[in-house]
Amino acid sequence: MMERAFDSETLPLSDRLNAWDDLMSRTHVPTVFSVERTVAFRAALRVMDLGAVQVTGMTYSTLRSQRTPKLIRRSDPELYAIQLVTRGGQHLGQNNRVATLGANDLAMYCSFRPFDTWIEAGDGTVASMVAQIPRALLPFPDNKLDGLLARPMSAQEGIGALVAAFLTHLDGDTGPYRPMDGSRLGMVLIDLIAALLAHHLESDHALPGGSRRRALFLEVRAFILRNLGDPHLSPDGIAAAHHISLRYLQRLFQQHGLSVSAWIREQRLERCRRDLVDPALGAHPVHAIAARWGFPHPQHFSRAFHHAYGVSPRDYRHLSMP
Repeated sequence: MMERAFDSETLPLSDRLNAWDDLMSRTHVPTVFSVERTVAFRAALRVMDLGAVQVTGMTYSTLRSQRTPKLIRRSDPELYAIQLVTRGGQHLGQNNRVATLGANDLAMYCSFRPFDTWIEAGDGTVASMVAQIPRALLPFPDNKLDGLLARPMSAQEGIGALVAAFLTHLDGDTGPYRPMDGSRLGMVLIDLIAALLAHHLESDHALPGGSRRRALFLEVRAFILRNLGDPHLSPDGIAAAHHISLRYLQRLFQQHGLSVSAWIREQRLERCRRDLVDPALGAHPVHAIAARWGFPHPQHFSRAFHHAYGVSPRDYRHLSMP
């Protein structure tokens, strides 16, 4: 069940814009946000966490939102987003192209490249659903997905219709869910979106063979991302948690050219790198950031970080701060 997180009607007119800007920075990514008429601004947001995936339902009046290179350098969660317009229309610009989207159109964008969205709703509002997926959970290289950024995809037929139906069902469903249901629904949504992207890439062979193996691979990666901060996270423990052998776990990752241990280390280091350049965490010691992401030994973390990025964590933080 989606939870209402924001309704501008509950706030004074003078507070609405700043409150919406702050909420979008926390639930999506920071952007440069503007409207033509502050007094007329209206918006509402509903949110549902599905394990590693977040789904939001939004309505908003005329606005513009820009993700700039400076904001990306400052902090980036490395997400792909699939947007479904359910009412009205809007424009999405990314990767040197602009998509004009109407009702029942889908489009993809990412947080780690600049984008620009603008909505001209007149006196009304536009409505959309957005699913945000960690970059690491989609089984395609970025250079393949570049061609799909800011390109309209129909939600009225084929796999696009299945994705749209899934999202709109989540938005309207008022039934209760058990704690593990969210993660299961998240895996289903990732699988549907991966199939949609494969269809538009005309490369269904890029998906791992067999729906069970595909779902298991996505489930394991989501499990790892949820538990990156656990210093005891290991391939043996991951295999046991999913009732598979260590050899089978290693084979799942090898099919994607990955090593389980190396992928865990890369994900931990990347999150440390992001936190080190996040102004909001500027007062946090380097060793505390390292421990937060599963590096309990500062010297080991420093060596691993230097090997990955060519400088020490402290120097990286110093060089990256404005």
